[in-house]
Amino acid sequence: MVLRIFGISIVVTVLSLIVAGIYGGPEAVFLVAILSILEISLSFDNAVINATVLQRMSEFWQKIFLTIGIVIAVFGMRLVFPLVIVWAASGLGPVEAMRLALNPPADDAAYFPDGSASYETILTDAHPQIAAFGGMFLLMLFLNFIFESREITWLSWLERPLAKIGKLDQLEVVVAGGLLLATSFLFADDENRGTVMVAGVAGLILYIVVNGLGELFNLPEEGEEAEQSRGGPTKLAKATGKAGFFLFLYLEVLDASFSFDGVIGAFAITSDPIIIALGLGFVGAMFVRSITVFLVRKGTLSEYVYLEHGAHWAIGALSVILLVSIGVHVNELITGLVGIVLIGAAFISSVIRNRKAGNGGDGDHVPERTPAAVG
Repeated sequence: MVLRIFGISIVVTVLSLIVAGIYGGPEAVFLVAILSILEISLSFDNAVINATVLQRMSEFWQKIFLTIGIVIAVFGMRLVFPLVIVWAASGLGPVEAMRLALNPPADDAAYFPDGSASYETILTDAHPQIAAFGGMFLLMLFLNFIFESREITWLSWLERPLAKIGKLDQLEVVVAGGLLLATSFLFADDENRGTVMVAGVAGLILYIVVNGLGELFNLPEEGEEAEQSRGGPTKLAKATGKAGFFLFLYLEVLDASFSFDGVIGAFAITSDPIIIALGLGFVGAMFVRSITVFLVRKGTLSEYVYLEHGAHWAIGALSVILLVSIGVHVNELITGLVGIVLIGAAFISSVIRNRKAGNGGDGDHVPERTPAAVG
């Protein structure tokens, strides 16, 4: 099963490394390998969250996410998205933006008569708006999870009190709005403060709309009563039709929010968009999809029940890092390690819990969930 799930990703990896070698020689191969590791380490929590949503979708929409969705992830976020930012920020046309990306001038003024910045600098300068948008979207996802009362808790000493105060209507919006306001004054300079606020509010609104539409059209299976969750789609529903479409949209926006830090961080390694697309997209994004499928098919989230909690806490940490990075540089290594440590701790806690339950301990009751088939 492992070879079947990861087979395509392995083939794509080999082909990508060959293309990188033809394109830029051994150095390009090395850079693609580094970027691939960066993307996988930064996005493992993304795979866990994707799996929690994907297993609630119908087989048709699972296939759509794993086919059309990967095209959007590879070409849309890892190649087109940076070019769109440069296009919008510089006033250049799409062709000129691509030409600038592939052939950066030694002297910015040689390309821009007004002395404006290069491709890499333009994209980096857009980081405050990108971080505000993605940070707020991920923050809302995290807050909706921790403010929701649930039967199984991981950090019970913290999650249970938060669930109690979460009964206050729209508390997550209040908290997110307050943090955005604080972020704009603490980390954004005067020039970017307004755009940071607008981008952050846009991320907040988009989460509410997409998540709300997913819940609106998410109907329970026949004979079952759906468990409603403000943190995402219902647990017992198998989304089809409009529900499947909005959950697909939800996952794509979520994937985009996760990819922001990876795309920006990649420019610390290389500014070549082809190498970035090969490393982050063709290799990294494909392996993240394969990990998602593996988690669903193996029923890993049902067996290791704290993984979902660890992933959401990692998302909370990532959202804070994105907001802080508006004014303070945060090394990508820290971002990746935080997620790995939190998910690793959740996995170990799950193993210990399962052993206690196997020995007749007082482990939490785990509702049975049958993983959905993934095409």
